[in-house]
Parts: sequence; structure tokens; C-alpha cells
Amino acid sequence: MNLLWLESPIQTSTLAAWVNREAKKTYEGALSMLARLHITTRSDAKLGLNPTFKASFRQAITGGGIHRSFGVPAEKDDKAAVTLDMLDAYAVERWETILHYMVSSGTGQASAKPSQGVLFLLGRSGLMAAGRGGAMQITSLGFQFLLHSPHAQLWELLLQYLHLAEERQMDLVEVLEFLLMLSTMELGRDYSTESLGETQNAMLEDLRDYGLIWQRKATSRRFYPTRLATTLTSSLPPLPTATGTAGSGAQAQGYIILETNYRLYAYTDNPLQTAVLNLFVTLKSRFPNLVVGSVNRDSVRKALSDGITADQIIQYLTTHAHPQMRKNNPLVPVTVQDQIRLWELERNRLKSQEGYLYTSFSSQADYEFVLNYAKQLGVVLWDNTAKRSFFASMEGHANIRGFIERRTAAAAGNG
Repeated sequence: MNLLWLESPIQTSTLAAWVNREAKKTYEGALSMLARLHITTRSDAKLGLNPTFKASFRQAITGGGIHRSFGVPAEKDDKAAVTLDMLDAYAVERWETILHYMVSSGTGQASAKPSQGVLFLLGRSGLMAAGRGGAMQITSLGFQFLLHSPHAQLWELLLQYLHLAEERQMDLVEVLEFLLMLSTMELGRDYSTESLGETQNAMLEDLRDYGLIWQRKATSRRFYPTRLATTLTSSLPPLPTATGTAGSGAQAQGYIILETNYRLYAYTDNPLQTAVLNLFVTLKSRFPNLVVGSVNRDSVRKALSDGITADQIIQYLTTHAHPQMRKNNPLVPVTVQDQIRLWELERNRLKSQEGYLYTSFSSQADYEFVLNYAKQLGVVLWDNTAKRSFFASMEGHANIRGFIERRTAAAAGNG
């Protein structure tokens, strides 16, 4: 950024003096990457930026030229005033609809459905998958997604959206440009849709579903970016903390107390946080600001069957532990950690695999001859010499059957 506003190249020795000794390796790696991308130019021990890149970058971050990097404000005032509270409420409602649907899919409870576009993206990203009966269910990756902050969750979905945009043959440059433009817009101001490209206008519907923008109706010529959009490239919270949404409020402080007898107390009145706990906890009592339950074999095995791992459960309990629990070392009782992992091992003791059982061989020699052939193919899953039988995978059945038929035919011919 310093080089961007310098009119002439600078001595590399001067530039190196700006860098702390601890960051020297990172600095050299960054310079190497910038050189490979032809962003920097070096001559006579001086370093500068590529003139074309410099001019374009200056225009991009200042909104110069005809690039309209910060969007074009609507010319006429909106007839009905749109307040920040309205935008925040809309963003929270849309975002929590997505999270509630993911969580409730693992509990069998009814929940409002997001749009088909959101559902397709959740499935395409692997956060949800078709479960028993064809219904969408949260996956192990989806539960890991719930552990992240709203900011990280939002970017994870947007990165998946970029992959989807390529498949839909959308202009990727326009998609990225629009997302970065949204991050520079002013919260509470309305912007014109007339300056947007064809791809960007098509994105409006998707971004409405994610809660990034608000429009009075689909055909409106103005749109309002919500807090989810304006904080994309900042460290500010993407949702108002007062709402107590996942990743903020009580959750950011920590709200779970877990005892060595597997009893759990969650100091929250947030339905989303309660629904997440219900994925691996048997809930017994609910009060205005407290949920009581227990971690037991049935609740953990149900979570494991939904693709949630023991380590993910332990990580969730650790991440959202109440400040009172953080005085303990280790934070989550060892007895509980070990038991959750044992329940996982218990479930993973047996593994099923389809195949064919070969038995009733006429002689030991025939059995060993066919078995050796199957072993050469690498398809033997189990064998028992005493019983003259072995089990092979589905892939090897055709070859083994053909081998036995040829051997039987040859023996009949010789007879």
C-alpha cells in the first residue's frame, strides 16, 4: 500500500528497513509472489509497482474513472424510509433461516425452508446431503461449519457460490467485482441497479436469499446492502450482537457448563444454539435462560450416525465453554472426552462390505488354486482354510467365476 502512492520506485534496502526481523521470511515470500504475478518491478536495486496495476488499483479503491467501485447511489430518495433496524432484522432472519434449517435437519424437527438456490448450494458444498428417505440432512462438514463464526460461515458459502458461478457460466470477474463493491458500500444507503452488469443483476436474487441485500420487490431499481454485505472485508461483526445469533452474544462469551457426570447446563435462550445442542445432547428441561440436558450413549450415537465425529463434539463443547469452565484444566472433563471417543469406537467396530462367499470346494487343492488366483487379483476380504471358504469383493466376482468355469471345463475335457 505504501508503494501504491509513491510516484517512483524505492530502494529495496529502505523497504526492508520497514519490516520487523520476525517478519522477514513472510516479507520475502510476499515479494516473491508479487514478482511472479508481475505486480512489482525491480531494477537497479529499486522496487516499484507495475504502472498499469498501480493505476487500476488506485481507481479501484478510490472509485475513480468509470469503474464505479463503490456503487452508484440511487438518484431519487426512497418513498418509504428504510431503517438500519429493518435491514438488520432482515439479514438476521435470512441468515438464521439457513442455519436453523441445517440444524433442524439432524433432529427431524420442522423448520422454515430457505430458497431452492440456497438448498442447492448447501448440497453442492457438502454441508448437507440426502439422508434417509431422501430428506436433506446436515453432514459432518456442515456441523464443522456451525462451529465457525458468522463471518467465516458467510465467506465459506460465498466461496462455494464462486465455484457454482463458474458452473453456471457466469462472468467470474463481475461476480467478484460485485461482492467487493458491496463490502465498500454504506450501510443504510440505497443504490441503483441500473449501473450493474447482466451477471450482477442476476446475482441480486441469490444475495437476497443469503440476506446480503434487501429490495422492496424483485423488480425494484434500487437495493440496500445489509450489514452482512458491508462487513465482508472488515473485522466488524456481520450481524448485530444484540440478537444473540450463533457466533455472537452468549456464544462468543461461552455458555456451556459440562459436569463429570455428563450433565450439561447451557445458559442461553437462543433457539439456534439450543437446536445445535440437540444434535448430540438429550435435552431434559428448558427455562427462560437455561437449558438442561445430558450427554449419553444414545444422543452421541445419533450424532455419529448423522456424520458428526467425536472430535467435533468435543471441539464444540470446548469452543463454547462457559467462563466458569475455563478455569478447569483440562477444560472438558477427561472422563467425558474419553467416553465420547469410546462410543465412536464402539460404533466403528464393524464395517459391512458387499461381496460373494465361495465355499463347497471338492478338494483342498481346488480351494487353494482358486484362492491364490483371487489373492493375485487383490479381491480377497476374508478366508478360512479349515472350512475351505473365502469371501471376495463384488469387483472380483466376474473374474473368479470365469476362472472356476474354465477350470471345471478343462477338468471335464481331460476326464
